[in-house]
Amino acid sequence: MLFQLLVGSAVSAINIAIHSLWTVAAIGLLRNVALSAAGRAGLQLSGVMVATALALMLAHTLEIVVWSLAYWVLGAAPAGSNLLYFAFVNYTTLGYGDVIPVKQWLLIGPMAAMNGILMFGWSTAVLFEVLQKTIERQAALTKSP
Repeated sequence: MLFQLLVGSAVSAINIAIHSLWTVAAIGLLRNVALSAAGRAGLQLSGVMVATALALMLAHTLEIVVWSLAYWVLGAAPAGSNLLYFAFVNYTTLGYGDVIPVKQWLLIGPMAAMNGILMFGWSTAVLFEVLQKTIERQAALTKSP
């Protein structure tokens, strides 16, 4: 059981690093895009939010691929199962319906779910912060001469 927790923690740490780097890069890119769209407040706000959400969805997809690779390396899913689907089901906490991990890796699914919940919460916080900063920047631009 301890080995499962260590492996799950290692994969989670990789995903946390990916999410951190991706978030920093996306915010930096979006800050530049937002500044270049000054004067079109509604379009700017909408564009920034859509771009942020899409960038974060891409990060989540990459993190799910990391989990599917871990399942493949570990042999954690039953033979013949779709590893990407299995990873999506765990990461999004959708729950098991048709695929469950092999007996010796039962904790890996909940570890992936815990990682997914954390990453989705982080993404929600990023979306909110980007929205708030964009609105503040727009307000500052309308106040300045």
